[in-house]
Amino acid sequence: MTQWTDHTHRFEQPLYAPEPPRRGGPGKGTVAGILAASLLVGGLAGLAGAAGYDAVDERFGDDAASSAPAQTRTSTPVTDSADVPAEPGSVEQVATSVLPSVVKISVTGPAGQGSGSGVVLSEDGEILTNNHVVDGAEGGRIAVSFDDGSTAPAQVVGTDPLTDLAVIRAEGVSGLTPATIGSSAQLDVGELVVAVGSPFGLDATVTSGIVSALKRPVSVGGQGGLATTYPAIQTDAAINPGNSGGPLLNMSGEVVGVNSSIRSVSGGVGGQAGSIGLGFAIPISNVLPIVDQLRNGDTPTHARLGVTVADATSEDGLLSGAGLRTVEPGSAADEAGLETGDVVTRIDGEPVSGFQSLVATIRGYRPGDTVTLTVVPDGEGEPEEVEVTLDSDEGRLTS
Repeated sequence: MTQWTDHTHRFEQPLYAPEPPRRGGPGKGTVAGILAASLLVGGLAGLAGAAGYDAVDERFGDDAASSAPAQTRTSTPVTDSADVPAEPGSVEQVATSVLPSVVKISVTGPAGQGSGSGVVLSEDGEILTNNHVVDGAEGGRIAVSFDDGSTAPAQVVGTDPLTDLAVIRAEGVSGLTPATIGSSAQLDVGELVVAVGSPFGLDATVTSGIVSALKRPVSVGGQGGLATTYPAIQTDAAINPGNSGGPLLNMSGEVVGVNSSIRSVSGGVGGQAGSIGLGFAIPISNVLPIVDQLRNGDTPTHARLGVTVADATSEDGLLSGAGLRTVEPGSAADEAGLETGDVVTRIDGEPVSGFQSLVATIRGYRPGDTVTLTVVPDGEGEPEEVEVTLDSDEGRLTS
């Protein structure tokens, strides 16, 4: 007998970084002052250390030389590290190449203010970011800060809550450096990656790590099919609130993902804690068609199976997958002969562990793609393989 589980999964946290509230604690100016004071103390400590070393060297160096026998001294040429080009494939080289293409996005709206990150797509100001970064900007404003220190207002071009993507356009800019788009399909687990963004408003922050997992089902907000659910790239590169919309890059400096959410313990700014090495990025290859639709002002479309689903597990624990609770008449699933009670255990050979896994995997395809589902009819008996040609959601939100 197959057991059904309601949609009570823990959702990941988006990386939007809200500003601290002005009431009941230090305001923005006070926080900025504390930060500036902290940085100043750090700077003075470094300066004092260097000055102290120079003073000791001046006081004792000549005395030591005069009390010792005369010696022939040779000098070793010192190479200025700034003159040494970054080694190809290094984190330094990736950072150098991509920083001009990453921006900080500041949003002020009726719900408050916060910041995120973005990736430059075009010389004239098109920028890719997360939908949840700009979602609160209606009735407010968006400002973009560039690598050279300049800023510009921006407007939303298009948004897609289902994939948590948005395209905005900075106004009155030209000659920007677009990022190079790579292929997330070529990533391997264990591969080195670099994340760039503005965690907690600290723009141009570079961190590095590896690909921890691929096709990790991740949901942010909402319930079931209404959530932003995608087959994520999991990474241990340190990403935090404010990294939202920033790029995840391979070691060739190509964008392979859009940093979007983290798993974290409770606490921290806005109820979010810092990185614990569980960050998730939207794989760029899966969503490029949607990005193009947003840039063109079109309504984004997504692959659709036409079912509602829940976690399904047999009593003996030997079967698990996504159980079909309903099959919409005339949908792709209906046309392929799927029925209520069937349990999907694989899609194109990839395991389906539950409803979230099925939704994430299907959203990694495009309308018109043909997939092979491994299905256990009515949750019992021998698995069967069923070919399904996915249709388009056409604005509908169920999978």
